[in-house]
Amino acid sequence: MSVATLELAQSLGMSEAELLKQAMRSLLQDKRRDVLQTRLEILARYQATSLAELEEGIRQGTIPEHPAWEDLIITENLEVRLEELDGYLRNV
Repeated sequence: MSVATLELAQSLGMSEAELLKQAMRSLLQDKRRDVLQTRLEILARYQATSLAELEEGIRQGTIPEHPAWEDLIITENLEVRLEELDGYLRNV
């Protein structure tokens, strides 16, 4: 670690390892919050509360296929990203 990191850790009364752990946790939580916000914005666009509801609306024709299918794929990828971030958070 750098001298600045060591100084910051000492000024906060923690070890460098604890500082790194808290910084990683904070970063992961911020990333998770961003993914959740994007997911919420997409679902709100279609007045859906879940990925399953969005997919069902597309299948039933109550939600237009375009661009909803693309947004569905994006939302599925966001779900995968959330699982990854949650895994990292469990291990920090």
